[in-house]
Amino acid sequence: MLSFGSCANGTPRNPIPSVSWGSAPPFRPPRGRDRSILRVLPSLSNSPRTAMRIHIAALLVLAGLPFTTSAQSPGHTAEGPTVVRDKIHPQMRRLLAERGPSKAWVFFKDKGIQDSRTLRRELEAAERDLNPRQRERRRLRRTLPGLVDFRDIPVNRGYIAQVEGTGATKVVETSWLNAISVFANEQELEAIARLDFVDRIEPVRRGVLIDGATDFLETPLPSASSAQNRGPSPSAFYGLTKDQLEQINLIRLHQRGFTGNGIIIGILDTGFHRGHEAFNQPGHVVNVIAEWDFVNNDPNTDMETGDDPSQHFHGTWILGCIGSYLPGTLVGGAYDASFVLAKTEDVTNEYMQEEDFYVSGLQFIESNGADLATSSLGYIDWYTQSDLDGLTAVTTIGVNAATANGLVCCTAAGNSGHDSNPTTSTLIAPADALEVITVGAVDSTGTIASFSSEGPTADGRVKPEVLARGVSTYTVCSDQDTNCTTTVSGTSLSTPLMAAGVACMIGAHPNWPVSKFRSRIFATGDYFQQNGTFDPLYILGYGIPDLAWATFGKPAHTPANQV
Repeated sequence: MLSFGSCANGTPRNPIPSVSWGSAPPFRPPRGRDRSILRVLPSLSNSPRTAMRIHIAALLVLAGLPFTTSAQSPGHTAEGPTVVRDKIHPQMRRLLAERGPSKAWVFFKDKGIQDSRTLRRELEAAERDLNPRQRERRRLRRTLPGLVDFRDIPVNRGYIAQVEGTGATKVVETSWLNAISVFANEQELEAIARLDFVDRIEPVRRGVLIDGATDFLETPLPSASSAQNRGPSPSAFYGLTKDQLEQINLIRLHQRGFTGNGIIIGILDTGFHRGHEAFNQPGHVVNVIAEWDFVNNDPNTDMETGDDPSQHFHGTWILGCIGSYLPGTLVGGAYDASFVLAKTEDVTNEYMQEEDFYVSGLQFIESNGADLATSSLGYIDWYTQSDLDGLTAVTTIGVNAATANGLVCCTAAGNSGHDSNPTTSTLIAPADALEVITVGAVDSTGTIASFSSEGPTADGRVKPEVLARGVSTYTVCSDQDTNCTTTVSGTSLSTPLMAAGVACMIGAHPNWPVSKFRSRIFATGDYFQQNGTFDPLYILGYGIPDLAWATFGKPAHTPANQV
């Protein structure tokens, strides 16, 4: 796990109902104005015309409309001094005073749509623009009606042009948040705040890259002839990775033919060196269908001139856990999957991890038709534990948008440790997202790792929910050596193992919604099977799951004290 900052203590939480087979832990609806959409959506008519009208009405509620009147003439700046002052977050002003020009989020009030006809036209255009794989995944697993909503409509180009006209430099844009990030000084942000279509300006949260839970035990690989041992026993085929896959009963899915074939997995991380022989076996080269470097703004996620020598280490470990293929030595959990790679993190001290790249990377992964996204990254910075309520942090909102579109998401709980007090929490965003699968770490015996972070969320939900091996987990070496393995520790490593298993489950059940994957997995957790509930200390969640049981509906091996 890449841990970010320190976390404040939480407050006492309400007890959470235990999960039952076939049902997910309860969804907690949005607060305030957004609650009204929950009353609109269930009433959708079978009539396509009526459904579209109600869908548009629901989108207007979700987007904070009715219709805008802020599409003014270029340069219109109607806001007064008090409004301008209130638009800029106090922490943004402190950041400018301390550092000078900085990155900021500019959130817009609307998308410049002034009537229902225009909204309908924009929604139709957004639907036409869907990638075929993206369209099919949304058709199978999207939770909202239709294939698109207001979040798929692009950010208004006129708004962006006027922001850039202040002298600020645009970094990224995200239609999901209806926002852009910019690099700007104080005068430029003041000018942006005077634009009447700007809702608010906030700092882009950042965090320091910490690999304190990482250990390196590099081991040369066997010769190519012995590495190709594909005998009938799991030990012969999986080699060093057998135990970590067997712990979550993932090998059983492979034996049933679900190895990630036909599944697209998105990874957000630091970079990905793909020169290792476990990514380049004859007839089995790792398949990357799309990639983008958000740090350098180019299509290469491997090492580049000017990159820190360790830039690609972390991402390469993650890719190795999922996609390596060297029978007899090292086999990833979804070794037949294809990948969309997003390089969103810079490991150097002067450029710390920033949440705008994360959200843009996640939207890139979703738009390229991925079935699942996994990240071992997190953000806290100026967020407090009270902000980790599933609705506040920018990365959390991004993950909520992704899961609503049927993209299963896994994320690391964090490496900030735990205690015996159920009212404290060491989570980081987006581990608090509503339907993300948040993963803690255990060792080879199933004992919780001392560094594994604890929940609950600010609104009392169970996090982490599941556990996998994150202590001395086997993966590929991350440097230029193409012929060695290494072990690495952290919830960074338990998360891709879980993600690989869920990817194989998607192969078996491509039409399950995100909520069903969650409920089926959680119900097979060893803690839940032994106790009939989740861990009340919010450390173990539902425990180590049996992914074969979750997939096929009956135990491939029986958990102790099965209920």
